[in-house]
Amino acid sequence: MSLKDYHYEISHCHRCSLCKFTPYQLMKSRRFAYGCPSIAFRNFHSWAAGGRVIMAHAIVAGRLKEITEKMEQIVFECTLCGNCQSQCRTYNYNLNPIEVMQELRTHFVEQGNLVPEHSMVVEGLKKEDNVFGEPKANRGNWARGLDVKDTNREKADVFFHAGCRISYDEEFWPVARAAVNIMKEAGVDVGIAGKEEACCGGRVYEMGYRGNFVNYADDFLSRVKASGASKIVVMCSDCNGSLKEYYPLIDRKSDVEILHISEYIYRLFQEGKIEFTQKVPMRVTYHDPCHLGRRGEPGVKWEGEYRRLQPHIFAPVPEKPVKLGLNGCYEPPREILKAIPGVELVEMERNRVFSWCCGAGAGVWEAYEDFANFTASDRIEEAKSTGANALVTACPWCERNFKDTLQTTKQDIEIYDIMELVNLAMGGE
Repeated sequence: MSLKDYHYEISHCHRCSLCKFTPYQLMKSRRFAYGCPSIAFRNFHSWAAGGRVIMAHAIVAGRLKEITEKMEQIVFECTLCGNCQSQCRTYNYNLNPIEVMQELRTHFVEQGNLVPEHSMVVEGLKKEDNVFGEPKANRGNWARGLDVKDTNREKADVFFHAGCRISYDEEFWPVARAAVNIMKEAGVDVGIAGKEEACCGGRVYEMGYRGNFVNYADDFLSRVKASGASKIVVMCSDCNGSLKEYYPLIDRKSDVEILHISEYIYRLFQEGKIEFTQKVPMRVTYHDPCHLGRRGEPGVKWEGEYRRLQPHIFAPVPEKPVKLGLNGCYEPPREILKAIPGVELVEMERNRVFSWCCGAGAGVWEAYEDFANFTASDRIEEAKSTGANALVTACPWCERNFKDTLQTTKQDIEIYDIMELVNLAMGGE
């Protein structure tokens, strides 16, 4: 699709500003009422989904001839967290702001309006198959010494994908190693691609580079097929969102079951293949990663058009899938935490479908550090307001941004990946 294919939707925005907040009926305080990080940061309508939709409308209508640097900032200073989409659909408006904003980015890139930091990411990806531009030969170092199958040479039932962040951030290596060891202890036939693993492509897709994304999607799925796996298990919520939501949108849907590690660990727990025997005395709150929650909802490609069915009624033909974000992964991580002896789980005001973003997504961490820090800091404050002494998440990008922000702001709270607590509950170090 192209930007003009969204003409109906961008011309029927109600200008209601509901995309900026959490649902009124779910608000618990004024302090944590915002749902959109970019409007909370800039406090100007252009930075809300509604403002970006207005820009898209001006482009499609031919009124906007020149793209300025400020317009580029407005379009790309957004985490594409999906709150606006969930809000718009909650109030039954037949619009898809997140799709419009994604298409707006692709349009900008195709017209040559590029964010320099994003261009550097893409160049690094082309050269080394990862978003950091780090040497490809080092990608499998996190698994050095692990007795695990190499899917480049042998078949495995579970294809474990570590992702770029974990592969090149040594602080997260123990988490990935623990995940593999736990699966092996449960009798899972698991394999990894090691140094041959490549990026899923989702991050550059969100930056607007659709062509590069298609190439990496094809490469990823060919590796999975060659492995003979029946399941893909990912550590990163970004990878989870790419495989579940984005791949089907470009006709790259896999027949293999896709699971985030938290979903798979919870399944193994339910089946009695693993047990949480050690007490972990801790009061925690859980942060829903966007690409595990509302952006982890299975994508459905729609091809159709909006037609006038009655004098004042337009509708998509065939009917367009409604995506509220309800079918993301919300409960498995929480059920894991509840099952760990000693862990007390308390919820933040904004949770599940209407969770606040960590601030690291869609190229913001790479290009807009002040915005990324603001968003993470706001979430940390919300976590501390619950009385929890630890913030637990299930995404290395969220964890990295939280930890970086703690260094900058001097806020005080422990940050954990959920697999760290699972490992402790199973007697690991």
